[in-house]
Amino acid sequence: MDTGRIYFAARRTPFPADPPATFVSERLLSARDDDIEFDFFDDEPATTEAAQSTQRVRLPRRGGTGRPPRTGGSPPGVAPLVRLVLLVLGLIALVLILVLVVQSCAAESKRDLYADYMDDVRAIAAQSDANGRKVTDALTTQGVKAPDLEATLRGLADNERQLVRRATELDPPGRLREENRHVVEALQLRVSGVDGLAATFRSTADSKSAEDADLLVEQSERLVASDVVWDDLFKDPAKRQLQDEDVGGVRVPDSTYVANRDLLNEESMTNVLKRLRGAATGGTPTGLHGTNLVSVRALPANQGLQTGTDNTVTATTDLSFAVTIEDSGDAQEVQIAVTLTIEKGDTPIVKTQEIDVINPGEQKTVTFTDLGQVPFATKTNLKVDVKAVPGETKTSNNSATYPVIFSLG
Repeated sequence: MDTGRIYFAARRTPFPADPPATFVSERLLSARDDDIEFDFFDDEPATTEAAQSTQRVRLPRRGGTGRPPRTGGSPPGVAPLVRLVLLVLGLIALVLILVLVVQSCAAESKRDLYADYMDDVRAIAAQSDANGRKVTDALTTQGVKAPDLEATLRGLADNERQLVRRATELDPPGRLREENRHVVEALQLRVSGVDGLAATFRSTADSKSAEDADLLVEQSERLVASDVVWDDLFKDPAKRQLQDEDVGGVRVPDSTYVANRDLLNEESMTNVLKRLRGAATGGTPTGLHGTNLVSVRALPANQGLQTGTDNTVTATTDLSFAVTIEDSGDAQEVQIAVTLTIEKGDTPIVKTQEIDVINPGEQKTVTFTDLGQVPFATKTNLKVDVKAVPGETKTSNNSATYPVIFSLG
């Protein structure tokens, strides 16, 4: 370094022409100090290290990713708010789903409760209805004697008592407890009615009173009343309750003990007693007995068939035939079989219906449905046969043949 330049730059004073050694030494030291104190920072350019040391160093945040901050995007605080809103919406959706699941499970549980109860009642109703058919069969059996009829009815009454106990032990849903009591009442009426019939037949076996039939009608009215109680006090209220509870897919069972009320009127009971007393005197029918075929009609067109000419019948999907017969004798006839046959090569269509009871001069109709595939566009025969009743001597009017051509319309 040029000490003379440094010296005069620092002090701005002239340098002696012949300075002493001590003077030079003191000036050099002073110049070095001044140079370090002033000229070094004023005149020399700052180094890279000095520039960097003057900048404030920003340390990364704890837990940060170390990536430089983004200059664009959402303003500060928006992203956390969006996440909070999404979280709240998710929680609400979860709560709604849980509520729906709980409601669905509760509805299914309630439906199962009603369905199980109705299944139990249906089983009871089916057995009771079967007992009712057996009562009809017992009252319409040809040649049956009073003691045998009484024993049959007593056995059916005992069966009904067992059904009463089963109905009493049922555990219905709380809102159907009253309706279940009416089920028990209906069954109790059936027990009372059948027992009453049995007792009346026993007490009138040797009687000739005209009032005996009235006694039988009084007992049979309990059986009719049982069907009314079932319908009006159990079935209909139970249906309304299911609707009020919004329970779907559960069927309320019906029950019909008296399928043919004509059997239980005064005229029919009078004729039942006549048959029983005739059987008691030897079993051979006396008087005029018989039935005759009155008419055969094709439905739904209500077209009457004729025996002496071809009958063109439109074979609709609901084609059926109504056969009417009449009791042409002077006695009550029971369990009369009526058979309809449509010729069809080696596989004829054969249907049979039964008339439980028919009184003298009375006409009754049976309808044959579900005939299947009839032969089309070809002439065939339709035959109707009415089975002869005991004591019937004239059977020529019990059957007829009708030439038929079935068309597609």
